[in-house]
Amino acid sequence: MTSSWVKHYAYNPDMSSQVDTVIEYQLEDRDRSTTFWRLILVAPVGIFLASFTQLSHIGWSTGILVVPVLLSIVFRGIYPSYALHFNHAVMELSTRLLAYVFLLTDDYPSIERNPKVAVLIPDVEGGRKLNRWMPLVKWLLAIPLYIVGAFYSVISVLVTIFAWVITSTTGKYPVWALNIVLGTIKFWNRVYGYAFLLVTDEYPSFSLDR
Repeated sequence: MTSSWVKHYAYNPDMSSQVDTVIEYQLEDRDRSTTFWRLILVAPVGIFLASFTQLSHIGWSTGILVVPVLLSIVFRGIYPSYALHFNHAVMELSTRLLAYVFLLTDDYPSIERNPKVAVLIPDVEGGRKLNRWMPLVKWLLAIPLYIVGAFYSVISVLVTIFAWVITSTTGKYPVWALNIVLGTIKFWNRVYGYAFLLVTDEYPSFSLDR
């Protein structure tokens, strides 16, 4: 039986063909005591997330089922619902972890879902809306996105270092850092949705504003 939260939160209500990310960020009244210790505090969740990974090099969205889904789409034209629900849950957990580490929120990343951090995916209609052969080449077509995303990631880390100092001393997260960090997380979720989660055939935008 499909749980109600999956039906309500998994699919993009705007019927977009892209993965979208919604994060309820905090700018003021921040918890300054945890700012510099986020990487240590988040270690248990990071270990939990890594436990789903088997010989994966995918990065912060590790643990998703790629090969089984690819084979199912190519040979049967089906995206198994159980794989979709699992991949969606892992992607949301990864996003909650990133939102906490990069200071967008003070909410510790729960291993259960949190509506304040949601990843919205297109409705693939069980795989019927997907091209059966595209999964074989999406990872290759996404190479330009990886290069641009690496640049965005470096900038986000540098910005977050400054944000750590500002937030820990003033209790306010700088607005100028928000668009870069949040945009980078959204960008990578779109890329993973296309190349690895395989929930869309629409090529992701290179923009941070999408």
